[in-house]
Amino acid sequence: MIQASYRVEYPTQNNTSMVFACPHSGRAYPAEFLRKSVLDAHQIRSSEDAFVDLLYADVPKFGAPLLVANTSRAYVDLNRGKDEYDPALVRGVRGRVTTPRIAAGLGVIPRVVANGRVIQNGKIHRHQADQRIREHWQPYHDMLSRLLAAAHQSYGHSILIDCHSMPHEATKSVFKFRQSRPDIVLGDRHGSSANKDIVDFIDRVFTDAGLVVARNQPFAGAYITQHYGRPVRGQHVVQIEIDRALYMDERTISPNADFETIQSLISGIVARLVQYGGLKLPLAAE
Repeated sequence: MIQASYRVEYPTQNNTSMVFACPHSGRAYPAEFLRKSVLDAHQIRSSEDAFVDLLYADVPKFGAPLLVANTSRAYVDLNRGKDEYDPALVRGVRGRVTTPRIAAGLGVIPRVVANGRVIQNGKIHRHQADQRIREHWQPYHDMLSRLLAAAHQSYGHSILIDCHSMPHEATKSVFKFRQSRPDIVLGDRHGSSANKDIVDFIDRVFTDAGLVVARNQPFAGAYITQHYGRPVRGQHVVQIEIDRALYMDERTISPNADFETIQSLISGIVARLVQYGGLKLPLAAE
């Protein structure tokens, strides 16, 4: 039986234009997939945005829906276009590699996990890749589209908060000359996926909570911000990356001693964001 590719946690009363989503925190790894992998059950989790869904668990309490992927990122990457097939992995895919992500083995059906470790030897058939898209990618994006459409209908605009985590070392080279590296990276594709006022507010909320914030480096957003972010139509998307070292042990992939503290901090941040998203702002006209 196929496990549902996602779950939605709805608020008792929806009172905001914001939708929160966690596309990379899925922990479901099909047994056959694990059997064919050259990685062990621990190594294959290295690309996971582990426990991000738990950090944002209070979202429904404040009046916003929370969409959480069950499907693991190593099996299907929900933050890629459904046509981003890697010809080095998927048999029958023709043409040249069109994006750096695919070239790196990080297409919609990933060839590698963190640090470039290959998931399995050989290729998979095109029909197997298509099946993953049909059973996991498409249902998630259908639901995300419905949630955003409902928010837009009610408020005249929608704001998607796309929740991710980043390895602690990810910002090392980019911010090596700064006194402090960021705890949070906000991605709006350099201003193209969300109204500036929205991003400024989100930045201020995280900063007020005592976290160091950067924008668009080294993560500006991928498929989800690019596809769903249409500010001129009142459709706004901001990707939020949180440093994993704040709340987890990256080596063991387990919550660290500060997990509950960070979880509480995120909960307070979410409360302010949801309240902001409940305002009847004239964002669609800006």
